Amino acid sequence: MKAGVLPVSRDNSYAVATLPLEMVFIWTMSKSLFTDDNLRPRSLNRRNFLKVAGSAAILPSVLPAFSQSSGTSANNRINLGVIGMGWQGPGNTQSFLASDDCHVVAACDIDANHLETAVKLVNDSYGTTDCKGYHDYRELLAREDIDAVMIAVPDHWHEIVATEAARRKKDIYAEKPLAHTIAEQQSIVRAVEQNQIIWQMGSWQRSVPTFHKAAEIVRNGLIGTVTHVEVGLPGGNSDFDGVQKEALAKLAVQGVNVADLEQVVSGTKTWDMLVSAPPPELDYETWIGPSKMEPYIRARSHKSWRWNYNTGGGQLMDWIGHHCDIAHWGLDFDYSGPSEVEGGGELPPANAVWNSAPKYRFELKYPQGVTMIIAGGYSDIKSGVKWIGTEGWVWVDRSGFDASNPSWKQGKYLPRELRKVKLYTSSNHQQNFLDCIKTRQSTVTPVQVGHHSAIPGHLCTIAMHTGRKIHWDVKEEKIIGDPEASKLMTREYRGPWRMS
Repeated sequence: MKAGVLPVSRDNSYAVATLPLEMVFIWTMSKSLFTDDNLRPRSLNRRNFLKVAGSAAILPSVLPAFSQSSGTSANNRINLGVIGMGWQGPGNTQSFLASDDCHVVAACDIDANHLETAVKLVNDSYGTTDCKGYHDYRELLAREDIDAVMIAVPDHWHEIVATEAARRKKDIYAEKPLAHTIAEQQSIVRAVEQNQIIWQMGSWQRSVPTFHKAAEIVRNGLIGTVTHVEVGLPGGNSDFDGVQKEALAKLAVQGVNVADLEQVVSGTKTWDMLVSAPPPELDYETWIGPSKMEPYIRARSHKSWRWNYNTGGGQLMDWIGHHCDIAHWGLDFDYSGPSEVEGGGELPPANAVWNSAPKYRFELKYPQGVTMIIAGGYSDIKSGVKWIGTEGWVWVDRSGFDASNPSWKQGKYLPRELRKVKLYTSSNHQQNFLDCIKTRQSTVTPVQVGHHSAIPGHLCTIAMHTGRKIHWDVKEEKIIGDPEASKLMTREYRGPWRMS
């Protein structure tokens, strides 16, 4: 047996590693290892191996589970840093604070108000003053005592922060979509794989029983051969925190009446009325980062950065990592994708304050004759995921569950006798991440799954901007026969930032 490799079986509650110092250690595996999914064992990374070997002279031959970093505390709690504490970040952090398996030791945000609130949240939770705040994510990542990070920054920052974290050997829990472009996603996947990082995509619906049951119904062939899938996403550009209402009221006071921010374009007096100096607590230069520098407008900064393609991807990309992820799970397409993508959307002017499409519809051709519709703003495509087969159908959303067979609605999970195919079971997305840090096993949404779940959204966006059908080589991850469309797989970085 190769030294440092943990052989894992469902029958054993422990795994045994043969080490070069001719000592045998027993590694206590957490319950998440023994899920219904037959996961492949992974080898110990170099840092863990050296750590274990170096401890041989002073520790007994039976050791409890330990985490990846040499900075793991004596009680085996995972030291966690949190990066991006505007909206999704605090919710994720609260989930981690509720776990006895980790200790949040640092927080980072470039908005001073967000950072102050984040540090207070952590310290109040523990009753200490130990959590340290950082303006620069690189300083947080440089700490050797931090084992893992939670990343919840805007889309245009995903690649830079995630690849640096991977190079620093930090395990990563990150918000979806994986990145702002396909090329940036490919860069993240490479960094994670090269550094043997445990990754959990924030596609938390996989840890919800209704979504799990729906996907298992499809995977077990209970609806027959799947022919069509409908993925219903939100339409419109949501007015988070009332920033659009505030902006339109400001314009109205000055005698300008417009219906929405999709009508306000650069180079006009109306635009100039909305431009202001960034608030003193926000480091706007860093916030824009690798994206094109544009004047500060409150209605497209915090939360609402989603509605401008310079920093976000609209409702399509904001939700693709949720419902398309579940659609793929049911189809067993976690490592596959569409060969053709065609459709469009109602694009505002490219230089509008909000320029992402509030309404869109696409048809995608998948292997095995499956046709997928991805749409937002169309009443005939219900929110959530609906798989349609030759012998029935099943639909699931956060708001409910329905199926052609009423008996499938009963019970939290699919009955055991129907589960010939058993999907990975996770009941807590953040805890699953922590468990996998200890076991070095795959999470329920590893980086490759997050990558393939988001690719359809990127291809739909490219089809919308070019106005052409996109032909996709799934294996090579390339657009076929369209150099102009291929250019949209990446983007130009503003210096000094660069893609890995």
